[in-house]
Amino acid sequence: MGQSLPHSRGIHQGTPTMAAIIDSEVFLAFSTYATIVILKMMFMSFLTAYFRITRKAFANIEDVHTHMAKTPEEKKKMLRVNEDVERVRRCHLNDLENIIPFVLIGLLYTLTGPELSTALLHFRLFVGSRFVHTIVYVTSMPQPSRGLSWIVGIGAIVSMAYHVLNTVLRL
Repeated sequence: MGQSLPHSRGIHQGTPTMAAIIDSEVFLAFSTYATIVILKMMFMSFLTAYFRITRKAFANIEDVHTHMAKTPEEKKKMLRVNEDVERVRRCHLNDLENIIPFVLIGLLYTLTGPELSTALLHFRLFVGSRFVHTIVYVTSMPQPSRGLSWIVGIGAIVSMAYHVLNTVLRL
């Protein structure tokens, strides 16, 4: 692979340099899949706004535009909780709770020099699970569909984390 990096414990002997890692197919694949799920997570903000506007359910009085409500009483009626909006918000929160660990652990995972096929399996399982989770959550499909999609994504993260720890600690 690349040049060895000096380290007092010797655990980096035979590992590639940072430049080699960044140029690797694994890192490029990770960059692609991480970007996809980050963009998906960002999309959830727009989906929340769409649901707020179409359901006329706002959290703040200043969000109610004058063309939507003429009087202060009409504006106050739009300050309400709507189950559809809350469902999208909870889905977005779940994205934050899962995508951030995927990006952080996935980056560490790429630094361990995994096989491309194994890395692609982890990345694709996670990304696929997040899209399935969102569709299932937003459309109110019955359990265990949402739970199963979530567990697939968490399983990919835990597997990558185990690989990182196994590589560093020689478990």
